[in-house]
Amino acid sequence: MGDPFVYNGISYTTVASFDDSLSDLRVWEVSETFPTWAQLYRTSNEVGKPLTVFGRGLTRGVEVRDVATNTLRGWQWGAGDGQLRWGQNAVKSIVEGGSYWGALLYATFDKTGGTNEAHLAVGDSSGPVFIDDGTGWKLAGVAAVVDAYFNTTNSGAGFNAAIFDARGLYYGSSGNWSLVGGGSPAPSGFYATRVSVRATWIDSVAPPAEESSDVPLLGPAQTLVFAAALFAAGTFFLRGRNQPGKSAG
Repeated sequence: MGDPFVYNGISYTTVASFDDSLSDLRVWEVSETFPTWAQLYRTSNEVGKPLTVFGRGLTRGVEVRDVATNTLRGWQWGAGDGQLRWGQNAVKSIVEGGSYWGALLYATFDKTGGTNEAHLAVGDSSGPVFIDDGTGWKLAGVAAVVDAYFNTTNSGAGFNAAIFDARGLYYGSSGNWSLVGGGSPAPSGFYATRVSVRATWIDSVAPPAEESSDVPLLGPAQTLVFAAALFAAGTFFLRGRNQPGKSAG
């Protein structure tokens, strides 16, 4: 608290934060008022819906190929450059992330996805996921977790990658690699904290103003920013709000 938060080139001062006990969401309060902000996605029908996600993650790295067939399977994570990027995907399913993560939207990095099919990486933590509910784009999720650890053999440290088909690769972690098989493509994916099921808690922290196309969601008395983070554990690349682990950038 007290640190600056820069939004659209304007600096705001953080004065308080509120942690959700049933998800990885954190709400930040600033002393000033944002001129515009996104409304919440409040309908629990996200599965199958197209989404747009924003982040400042990594560039595309070297190719990842199935050693046996030399078939392209995806790309390792590249370097970070801090650039804001956007991409598209669709909600594949709802995943229960347990007592810490809560409900998560899951989107897979499909080979047959559209031209702008996107995956996430380090640096994309807290990135907003938007879904159009028919009246406009609403905040439906906050980037939380990605499938990331892969290997071309069953030994060694492996690597982080965005994989659209993991068949022929190993998934897991050092000392615990499992070969991915099957007859159908096995895409990796990313998870976002599901906003719709936490809207009541969000409203308890920041009671909403009347929602319309020209009225901001939050009243001028409290302007807040939604944030989540990623934490490294097990077979995911994660960073938790209050957990140790590899930095999410």
